[in-house]
Amino acid sequence: MLRIVWLIVLCLPALASAMTLRISTLYPEGTSVVSALRAASDEIEKQTEGRVSLRIFPGGVMGDDRAVQRKISIGQLHGALAQGGAFSRFYRDSQVLNLPIAFRSYDEVDYVRKALDPVIRKGFRDNGWVVFGPVDGGFAYVMSQNKVDSVDALRQQKLWLPANDSGSEKAARVFGVSPIMLSVGTVLTSLQTGAIDAFAAPPVAALTLQWHSRVKHMSEVPLLYTYGMLGISNKYFSSLTPADQQAVEQILGDAFAKMDRDSREENLQAYQAIQQNLNMVAPTDEQLAEWRSYADKATTQLVEDGEISKAILDQLHGLLTEFRGSSS
Repeated sequence: MLRIVWLIVLCLPALASAMTLRISTLYPEGTSVVSALRAASDEIEKQTEGRVSLRIFPGGVMGDDRAVQRKISIGQLHGALAQGGAFSRFYRDSQVLNLPIAFRSYDEVDYVRKALDPVIRKGFRDNGWVVFGPVDGGFAYVMSQNKVDSVDALRQQKLWLPANDSGSEKAARVFGVSPIMLSVGTVLTSLQTGAIDAFAAPPVAALTLQWHSRVKHMSEVPLLYTYGMLGISNKYFSSLTPADQQAVEQILGDAFAKMDRDSREENLQAYQAIQQNLNMVAPTDEQLAEWRSYADKATTQLVEDGEISKAILDQLHGLLTEFRGSSS
């Protein structure tokens, strides 16, 4: 009898540290992102001898970003794989990669991300989140029922932007646009009914969610760079043993590095595919200059409103100046 008691006591630490991390995402079942996350979960369970596993809730079944954050706060969920903007209120400077028309090419994105990805991860860690990524989301372009080549043409559209994304909303208003803010799950229906007739999204999202089938044109102006990330509240992550934390971070870190590379390739392929489905709209040099001028004004306004710090913006500008100077 005494031996049995001692066995139970010896097992208690392992039992206490066992956890299934419940992760929500809007990515649908069957996508490469969800498949990669499930594969990582299998490896985590193997490496931790069953003490840690992931349970994935795909396709937005747990609700929009606001509902998911509420469920994380009460422990119903532990984390989410979402667009970077879904986490921005926990670390405002993470929006540095999402600033309007900040980048002109993927080469610029890669140069900047090499320096700023670690800064973003540390910023979230300092604010109570363990994050993995960023994962390339591609450039978002305006896709619309009517041709959009200029800022004035954009103002004539019923433009959708994601709900609860205050940074994007404020930037849009500087452009003179009054966006229609809706959850991702309502976009296709809203396009079908005419409640909206334009949206800003990467080609891979437009194809996956079938939004492209409801519009005719795509502007060639890369409106902003998008990225996703997995964020797990440190309130739950810290309950894992140090060894298990290390294993999870290693496995997910490797998985998200590969996911980032694969997503870039998918985005490039999607851009080629979308060209076969939509009319490409190229702005004139004068129109492009106007787009960039409004983007600069929007970025200045975001700093003034406290959406992003001047320090991180200066760091971004310094990196872009370095890259453009070295490649000229």
